[in-house]
Amino acid sequence: MKTRGCLVALLALTSTCVVLTNSIADSGGYVAKLSSPRLGQVLYPGQQVSVQWQSILPKTEAHGCEMELWLSLDGGRTFTTCITPQINPQRTSFDWTVPNLPSNAAVLDIRFGCEYYYPESYSPQPQSTFVIANSPRLH
Repeated sequence: MKTRGCLVALLALTSTCVVLTNSIADSGGYVAKLSSPRLGQVLYPGQQVSVQWQSILPKTEAHGCEMELWLSLDGGRTFTTCITPQINPQRTSFDWTVPNLPSNAAVLDIRFGCEYYYPESYSPQPQSTFVIANSPRLH
């Protein structure tokens, strides 16, 4: 009986979170779209790449807002590597040195948040899955 009660409570909480997330997006919440690297692009370890994106930031007067970019090597199932420091949310690019972490399904997540005022929000970019080659490009 306790298990059923916990499942019902968990389902109710999950539904509330989905409604809240949709409400934020509908009311001018955070949205980002990666423009570089592009879908299928092959990057090489050590290569300098300009990661570029557009974003719509929520209407907030909060201080302490920042963005970070995270890398997934498994198609977006997990994001284990932060590739930026905390950056100003007004930025739309970051110069990145591609790591020696080969992947046929690399995905970036463009995260935004404001300390205490706006929850960290995720914007994974699976529509721009790219490749990190096994070895550096030969010149």
